Amino acid sequence: MARILLAEDEERITSFITRGLTAHEFTVTSVADGREALNNALYGDFDLLILDIGLPTMDGFEVLEQLRGSGSTIPVIVLTARDSATDTVAGLQGGADDYMAKPFSFDELLARVRLRLRDRSTGGAGSSPILRHDNVLLDIHSRRVSVDGREHDLSAREFSMLEMFLSHAGQVLSREQLLSGVWGYDYDPGSNVVDVYVRYLRQKIGTDRIETVRGMGYRLR
Repeated sequence: MARILLAEDEERITSFITRGLTAHEFTVTSVADGREALNNALYGDFDLLILDIGLPTMDGFEVLEQLRGSGSTIPVIVLTARDSATDTVAGLQGGADDYMAKPFSFDELLARVRLRLRDRSTGGAGSSPILRHDNVLLDIHSRRVSVDGREHDLSAREFSMLEMFLSHAGQVLSREQLLSGVWGYDYDPGSNVVDVYVRYLRQKIGTDRIETVRGMGYRLR
């Protein structure tokens, strides 16, 4: 299980990322200032750092500079509200492996996290991980899904939702968990979008595969 260090001082975003990554079986440790982020990245046992630029005590650029200056090769994904080309270049030239401007969707962040972890462990090569339950197969890297040997085209949201179900086969996932994991920190908790997408998935993978647990949520049989 990969260990993620999250350096972010906005509580709402921290909660959103932590819930989403935990739902996908990552272990997340969060810190809210730059100095603590640097110390944890240097001396903690982490596989990847998600680093906000606008941190107190020491901003993300300085954290990155000192981290790379120390010889650390931990993968770093930079998050920032700044979207100018200058900041993007500064982050990448400073040693960041990837760069995302807020706001962002969780499924995009998750894809980048997995890509950087894969690159670290395999140098960009290696086989794609497969999630399998019954006769449903999902290839995370190629983004392909097959059911009973037949390939199905899924939208990005459908793919992320099915990935959550396959990662927690047999477990009940609440609507709130699915909203947070698939739609991100700016989702509307009163929305019925989860029910709509569950209906879409049932049409593609089989109506009897996703069970409604009344008052609780949904479960992959």
